[in-house]
Amino acid sequence: MTRVVVILVCSALIAACDRGEPVSDASLEKAVAQAPNSAPEVRKPGHTIKVYKSATCGCCSRWADHLEKNGFCVVLHDTEELGQIKNKFGVPADMQSCHTATIGEYVIEGHVPASDIEELVKTKPAQLILAVPGMPLGSPGMEHPSRSTPYESLLVGDSGRVTVFERH
Repeated sequence: MTRVVVILVCSALIAACDRGEPVSDASLEKAVAQAPNSAPEVRKPGHTIKVYKSATCGCCSRWADHLEKNGFCVVLHDTEELGQIKNKFGVPADMQSCHTATIGEYVIEGHVPASDIEELVKTKPAQLILAVPGMPLGSPGMEHPSRSTPYESLLVGDSGRVTVFERH
């Protein structure tokens, strides 16, 4: 019975992701109410984020898992055209990493923590790119049991001006 509930709730979430909009409390409650018996606790999803990555990149998949665990509705797009996607979204060469994502009008480049993305969406800065250049050890998706490297999430402005958004 629990499996039916999970399938129905997931169907509601997938439909919302396909429309590119966050899932509302009402639609989540409706999906749970339509399921037979009571449902297990379900985490309320956050905003939809589209992730462009190579099909073979493990750290990109782990980063997407990090986002899902933190309430984001993740839509994955496996592609071999990452360079073209980065150019399309205006990601400077020195800010690039292994994957690019979009959430609303914002571009997320690299292993940016979910908490930084939540803060970006909440504060709505004028800069449209939030990046963690490279692949720093210890960042989401690049976890290591005994090592980590300090890194920064950087805001990139239209003029190319870079400011620190958060230090990790």
